[in-house]
Amino acid sequence: MPFSNSSDLSPSFILASIPGLEAVQSWMAIPLCSAYILAVTGNCAVLLVVQMEPSLHAPMYFFLCMLAAIDLALATATVPRILSFYWFDSREIGFGACLLQMFLIHTLSAIESTVLLAMAVDRYVAICHPLRHAAILTNAATAKIGLLAMARGVLFFLPLPLLLLPLPFCGSRGLSHSFCLHQDVMNLACANTTPSVVYGLTAILLVMGLDAVLICLSYILILKAVLRLAAWRERLKVFSTCIAHICVVLAFYVPLIGLSVVHRFGKDLAPLVHIIMGNIYILVPAVLNPIIYGVRTKQIQRRILSLIHVSDRTPR
Repeated sequence: MPFSNSSDLSPSFILASIPGLEAVQSWMAIPLCSAYILAVTGNCAVLLVVQMEPSLHAPMYFFLCMLAAIDLALATATVPRILSFYWFDSREIGFGACLLQMFLIHTLSAIESTVLLAMAVDRYVAICHPLRHAAILTNAATAKIGLLAMARGVLFFLPLPLLLLPLPFCGSRGLSHSFCLHQDVMNLACANTTPSVVYGLTAILLVMGLDAVLICLSYILILKAVLRLAAWRERLKVFSTCIAHICVVLAFYVPLIGLSVVHRFGKDLAPLVHIIMGNIYILVPAVLNPIIYGVRTKQIQRRILSLIHVSDRTPR
């Protein structure tokens, strides 16, 4: 669908529908809505439990609260708009709204990547330098890391919408996803997008790419420290403290890499693949993170069970 005017200063884009299932996509939205409700409930529960449980007032769980807040913001910035499209056929999204959504998605993803790196450093210090852990990762240091993560995400990814802002969009306006991503919107521009391509790739490599390398390096050092322990039981006990974080890292980076591969090499893939990968990228970390830490952390389990029991005993 071409724009009516190539000089249109406020173009709009068409969100991608589920190909071949347009007639029943209102029903397809039910699992998406269920996943969103689960993500909101789980992450709100994590925030509430950490606030109420004094034994969880430690850097690792403050970082977990940051992850929960980021996942809530990321899911809320995308899923309600997708549901309004699926249920009310609101396919068109304005240029400004699209750029804002794109900025939020990329910035929040960058912040989450930085927090995951901070959690890896926390595990490294706790295992390799346990006597210095309390002195290095204080509550004040944790708060500063959170602010640094926010500033890093904003500074690196604010230029993305600014680079797209002056570009003309005079050709097709159909997106590959049910939300706005930088590469997806950039491909619709009918002008030279080289600066946007170069900057977008540089930002991704300097944030997510660098973070992934440093996380891997931290776990190499952790493995070396663990293997120095004499007993296998002790090795397993120490390394088990990292299992939840490793699962959360995989839940974030695997969909991110999958979506990047689909954008880079999946031009001939069915549109459904792009939509599914996009929804996985948005919702899988938000749904899985509270479940992973809920299963692995006994204090969280006990506090949630106690809240459920109190709720059951409340007179109606």
